[in-house]
Amino acid sequence: MPKNYLRFAGVALVALALIALSRSGPSKAQHNATETYAITNARIVTVAGPTIEKGTVVIRDGLILSLGTNVTAPADARTIDGAGLTVYPGLIDANTNLGMPQPSPTPGVAGGRGGGGGQFQFPGGPSPMASALNSTQPAGLQPEIMAADYLRPGGDQIEAERNAGITTALTAPRAGIFIGQSALINLAGNTPQEMIVRSPVALHIGFTALRGGGYPGSLMGVFSAIRQMLLDAQRYQEAQKIYARSPRGVRRPEQDKSLEALLPVLNRELPVVMYADRERDISRAIDLAQEFKLRAIIAGGEDSWKVADRLREAQMAVLLSLNFPRRTTTASLEADLEPLRILRARVEAPKCAARLAAARVKFAFQSGGMTSIDDFRANAAKTVENGLASDEAIKAMTMTAAEILNAADRLGSIETGKIANLTITRGNLLDRTARIAYIFIDGRQIDLRPGAAPASFPPGSPSPTPTPEASPTPPTFLVPSSLGRGLG
Repeated sequence: MPKNYLRFAGVALVALALIALSRSGPSKAQHNATETYAITNARIVTVAGPTIEKGTVVIRDGLILSLGTNVTAPADARTIDGAGLTVYPGLIDANTNLGMPQPSPTPGVAGGRGGGGGQFQFPGGPSPMASALNSTQPAGLQPEIMAADYLRPGGDQIEAERNAGITTALTAPRAGIFIGQSALINLAGNTPQEMIVRSPVALHIGFTALRGGGYPGSLMGVFSAIRQMLLDAQRYQEAQKIYARSPRGVRRPEQDKSLEALLPVLNRELPVVMYADRERDISRAIDLAQEFKLRAIIAGGEDSWKVADRLREAQMAVLLSLNFPRRTTTASLEADLEPLRILRARVEAPKCAARLAAARVKFAFQSGGMTSIDDFRANAAKTVENGLASDEAIKAMTMTAAEILNAADRLGSIETGKIANLTITRGNLLDRTARIAYIFIDGRQIDLRPGAAPASFPPGSPSPTPTPEASPTPPTFLVPSSLGRGLG
């Protein structure tokens, strides 16, 4: 090959490289320039320490760089005058199915409540439950399902939560008994990888029977199925250990994805979130957890105050639903009287948080399938009106939630080095007149667009129509008329 040709080719490659650098350089510089912010003259509720009445928070590269009364904004920072504003750690919705895709209804099938939806088509029959490939178990009994594998960025439900000041959520698949393994996500990002903070966080279990003729079809059958799978997983683990120690001359044990997924649970490496509202179901969940020595968390927990002593002794936290029961019919002289049980539930639900706090049971707030995510802060304020200290209510949406979800080393408080998730309000967070002024997720200011879609439903929530006793316990999805938003 001629030397002149080689020399020309080398010069051309260098020129192309220089052009590429010249194009990428300004873009990178511009990107970095927008990642440094300073919120000045603001009231800063650190949660982890004293409130700073007038100070500065500096954000760089997605993290909290510094905060305090004598902090100077860097020269390259975009400055936001925080006079009249209060900065909180980004709010955490401790149980949702945000980002989980809705199964596609079959065209032409009659819709369910509220006029939406139809029959879901999955192998073996209609069901909106995710199903893993090559599983030994039917849909709804597959603990290997991972929310991170199904997560989809964006959408009206995520945007609605951000508009309500929520920056982070625990998300789990939508339905089942062994519902699947959840992921803790930030509510911004173009890809699932950008959103995920931790995965997996916990295995989620529901106690609602599968309908449509499948097993288990009763509450007793549900607990029997859960116990049997846990027992099978214990035997599976022992067989795998025996074979690993001395495989020669020993028949190879069959691989089982579903039982394999239960081993971290049995070994206390992965907690279990159990959906239970009624006192009886919570007690059964505690019994099950103690039988298998599980690290358990209750989700829903409407009656959890009735078994607060047992929860404290078992060191079980509660992801307490803020989807309080409310009137579903117009109040009038002609309207039927509501049952006493429902009237009592409406009165007692806002008191539960204060009772758990008094009993020293750790809890965090979740939206629990509320039809309007605006009720998240409004109902948190109701818990304060019913005896909960305001700082405890804020912790239940921030630091305590992060602690329960094993993410307090990166979220839940305003401290140097933590992820820069911030909720900034005009007015105190729990005041009815407070407004969300700014939110930051991963150190980036997020546009707020009021009027987005209603809040997402928790795994298995049946419908956006308010019910007298809203519950995050996943109902069966094996009937065409049970459709519904993402967990929050």
